[in-house]
Amino acid sequence: MSRRKKLRIIIPVVAVFFLGAYAKHRLIDSKIQPGGILSDKEMDETSGIAASTLHPNVYYVHNDSGDTSRFFAIDPQGKLLTTIYYTGSGHGHGANDVEDIAVGPGPKKGKSYVYLGDVGDNSSTKSFVNISRFEEKADWGKETVAHTAPSTLYLKYPDSPRDCEAIAVDPLEKLLYVITKRWDSVSVYTTPLKFTPGDTAVLTFRTRLFFPGIKPFKWITAADISKDGTQVLVKSYEKVYYWQRKPNEPIWQTLQRPYRELPYKQERQGEAIGFTPDGKGYLTTSEGVYAPIYYYDIPAK
Repeated sequence: MSRRKKLRIIIPVVAVFFLGAYAKHRLIDSKIQPGGILSDKEMDETSGIAASTLHPNVYYVHNDSGDTSRFFAIDPQGKLLTTIYYTGSGHGHGANDVEDIAVGPGPKKGKSYVYLGDVGDNSSTKSFVNISRFEEKADWGKETVAHTAPSTLYLKYPDSPRDCEAIAVDPLEKLLYVITKRWDSVSVYTTPLKFTPGDTAVLTFRTRLFFPGIKPFKWITAADISKDGTQVLVKSYEKVYYWQRKPNEPIWQTLQRPYRELPYKQERQGEAIGFTPDGKGYLTTSEGVYAPIYYYDIPAK
């Protein structure tokens, strides 16, 4: 086929795509209004959000690469409550490229833990990435500043290094999920939540997932599992995907079933999604100073 004929085909297709995106923005996205705004300019590159289990109406957020070793407790409207600083890992470094956050169970029964995923690897060259785990404390969300120390697990991929921006904690099977970002299909891995601090674990490959769309808009940037373990969210730059888990079903099998696409107002660089504590809705936010926080109800079937 000649170059001219190819252009005659490609140009109308691209035009339709952008017209569709514009129509979606005008007719649907314009009706979705933010429920809050990240109130402090220190939260300028937000890449993850997760609801506290210990504190009602408290969420944890964190910055992407380039920040110091810290994360933040906020209220649902985005007001900064506590800045939580933590020490570096046993390899002598603190935060490198923290891409997602999760809250779930851990080694002590009845306790809740925050998991920070320092899993970003844009060039896919790192020999290991790491997860930092912190026990939730009573003063988080109440004091202006807090300090804590992590239990760190180092992770290696069983095949080759991957870039990743999405982690989630399965409270039923006590597994950490890692979902890669790039390529035409993404890979899903797991590792047990039970580990000795300082250990290095090889992730277990579970499955690959294909999401239709155009790169980089289809790349996966966040994930979350509801606190009762029955619902799953996976987010790309452009869309939000949702599954309901069947009884006794591993999450990686849940992800292989057809998804529902949920409402989402495309953000400038949306890389964060998290369920509300009751699992009836979800919040999203993005990178940027004073970024908006959007709340969505999970629609009934």
